[in-house]
Amino acid sequence: MQTKPASFSEASDGTSEASAATPDGLPLVHELTPCPNVFETFELLTALPNPLLLESARRGARVARFSFATADPFRFLEIESAKFGTEPFQAIRSAMKNTNTQTIEGLPPFQGGAAGLASYELGRCWERLPTPTHDEFQMPALAVGLYDWVIAWDHEAERAWVISQGLPETDRDKRHRRAHERLRYVLGLIQDGHPIRSLGASRASDRNRQPLPVAKLSPQFAAGQLDGLTSNFSRDDYLRAVARVIEYIHAGDVFQANLSQRLLFPANQTPLELYSRLRQCNSAPFAGFFSHDDWTVISASPERFVSVREGEVETRPIKGTRRRRHAPEADLFTRDELRESEKDQAENVMIVDLLRNDLSRICQPSSIRVPRLCSVETYETVQHLVSEIRGQLRVGSDCWDLLQSVFPGGSITGAPKIRAMEIINELEQTARGPYCGSLFYAGFDGQMDSNILIRTFTCRRGWIQCPVGGGIVAQSNPLDEYNETMHKAEGMLRAL
Repeated sequence: MQTKPASFSEASDGTSEASAATPDGLPLVHELTPCPNVFETFELLTALPNPLLLESARRGARVARFSFATADPFRFLEIESAKFGTEPFQAIRSAMKNTNTQTIEGLPPFQGGAAGLASYELGRCWERLPTPTHDEFQMPALAVGLYDWVIAWDHEAERAWVISQGLPETDRDKRHRRAHERLRYVLGLIQDGHPIRSLGASRASDRNRQPLPVAKLSPQFAAGQLDGLTSNFSRDDYLRAVARVIEYIHAGDVFQANLSQRLLFPANQTPLELYSRLRQCNSAPFAGFFSHDDWTVISASPERFVSVREGEVETRPIKGTRRRRHAPEADLFTRDELRESEKDQAENVMIVDLLRNDLSRICQPSSIRVPRLCSVETYETVQHLVSEIRGQLRVGSDCWDLLQSVFPGGSITGAPKIRAMEIINELEQTARGPYCGSLFYAGFDGQMDSNILIRTFTCRRGWIQCPVGGGIVAQSNPLDEYNETMHKAEGMLRAL
């Protein structure tokens, strides 16, 4: 249900607060004036459990309008490992059922709900897949908080609000009191300007860093010669793995498969410091930060996975990459080269066809369309080919049905998807964890948005991992594919 915004009046402390609530008394809304800095505000929230930031850190992009920060969920749901045949979203569905929440028209779309991490391995709930040989980080398949308040930014309007729902209380009066108390508490944190503690306050050191029981790690040399950077592939091993994917393609197993190498680095800064550096040197429209217990996921993703708005589904796969050039003329040449590349276009179109097929399982017949095909988008260190597929969600289906139908994303698996995932497991041998999974939110009203976790750090046990990969097709050159992974890593490695 939608309702018009509550009216605002001047409170005794000089701030504007909702003077009238919605018909059911919820949610309470407070506009933050002047509009605060996203990162500085989020830093204050890291004193609370399970802080989450979904940030449009790259301004000017067509999809980079809103950012959301929240913490301290009233319930936290976690699945340690995915098991075939289980329903991972049932507990979330039950917890969000009959919450009787209002969505305020004119404010950013996420106004409280479920938000968190779906790791790549969550796909094992729906497909029988082999288990990876190595899983040193042991990240959960699903980790989701139910958040009853959120700070929401509209960057186009340059405005921000605190929205408080008062859940899990269901009694009208109790819910109103909780909504007011939570609102006041968040405002107190913001106005005080000092977090109780800084997330990850103590730096990782050799003393508390845990050894990783991997079969082998190969030194990896990057721009700046990062001392201690290693990979689960040597350069020659990665070239051989690409060649093996090409053999599978010629044998008719797949048309395309995504192959990645996992870069590993000793943690020498806190997660919050790392995210601060990353958003400066590699800003992205689907960036994010999510922390629980002793792990943190940090992302500078340029890619939307799926979104749902008023029943319309959108996905924006990225396939095709070129490294940016310093000279403007050379950068324009690179853009044109990418746009005209038959190999990159073929790679992108294959994934568009795969995603059209995935969406057809959950969308209304004949509603699927492709408004954009192989458009060039420019980011800090690379240029990408990006397409857009849309469809209308089938009546009676919800965002959780959608995730089940399309997870994990086709752009980071391959086509056909299941055989590509089997090949990925065979050649990579290391669990991807958050990489190629998703950070997402799903509002109490059923609206949803999500990213694909590429350009992503996972921090745990004194280590930072950052896989980088690319789609392999019949025309792929192994050395070019290896170099492309390092081009994609460039902006990430700057933050280290």
